[in-house]
Amino acid sequence: MVSPIRVASVQAEPVYLDLAASVKKACELIEEAGKGGAKLVAFSECWIPGYPAWIWARPVDVEMQTRYVTNSLSVDSPEMDLVKKAARESSIAVVLGFSEKSPTHSVYISQAIISPQGEMLTHRRKIKPTHMERTIFGDGSGRDLNNVVDIDFGPDHGKIKIGSLACWEHTQPLLKYHTISQGEQIHVAMWPPLAPSTGVDDPGLWSMSVEGCQSLSQTYAVESAAFVLHTTGVCNQGSIDELKTQEGIVCREPGGGHGCVIGPDGRRLTTPIGDGTGTEEGIVYADLDMGRTVATRGFLDVVGHYSRPDLLWLGVDKRQKEVVVPVGQV
Repeated sequence: MVSPIRVASVQAEPVYLDLAASVKKACELIEEAGKGGAKLVAFSECWIPGYPAWIWARPVDVEMQTRYVTNSLSVDSPEMDLVKKAARESSIAVVLGFSEKSPTHSVYISQAIISPQGEMLTHRRKIKPTHMERTIFGDGSGRDLNNVVDIDFGPDHGKIKIGSLACWEHTQPLLKYHTISQGEQIHVAMWPPLAPSTGVDDPGLWSMSVEGCQSLSQTYAVESAAFVLHTTGVCNQGSIDELKTQEGIVCREPGGGHGCVIGPDGRRLTTPIGDGTGTEEGIVYADLDMGRTVATRGFLDVVGHYSRPDLLWLGVDKRQKEVVVPVGQV
């Protein structure tokens, strides 16, 4: 009999615009989650070095953007090695959201899945940054469609397929369907700091609110019949002052942390941290009975018995698109 597996969703503020300090805090949270019995821990979108919320207040800020790029995390770097070491020392799988810095100083909204042995199993880029995110982030490509991996959690839990998407990638039907087709059982839905809707007269989009984004994560759980770790960022007053986002639509007021764990039928399984305002830091834990995914898929398997490939199917091009292609390979 396979035992339930404990998972952890981090609801904590990074040290905005500070790579070294954010990596240090990430490693401490990984250790804390491991001591809490978790076998998998997930972070929110661009947790290192924090979500660049100023883009929703002003599209051009050369000084802030330069600081952000400088403090973004490279995949092959001593800082990433520290995160992998923390995973290995706590024997815990890590799903990390980060701003990835390329060798030419472009940045991408990226996700890494690291095994309990400290091995990076996959790393991907968000295939299309959302709206104002395009002022600083580049697009992903074909290989970024490979976003689900098998992780062996040992004899107590066996192998489990873990996948991830970032933010409004959860609005893209074709991308979601391709992810679901890879058979994931636990999905990490990464989001930036979120603010609650103020009602029907709210000038912002409900689909960007606490309620709207959680609805998207719950819908993904229903569609995939997978458990979902809904991870959201935190941005409190000191960081708001640092980013100068008081007049923006993201990180306007302290809070943002509204993480939870969702069951494969869409129900929320966990309670909010603290008073639910989103300002408190902590870790959301849940013990997952993986048999519930099997039971739920007996009713709904959109890539199996509840599909009609004779009528509708998805075409995919996973080739990586490069800026320089040798003659004869075009």
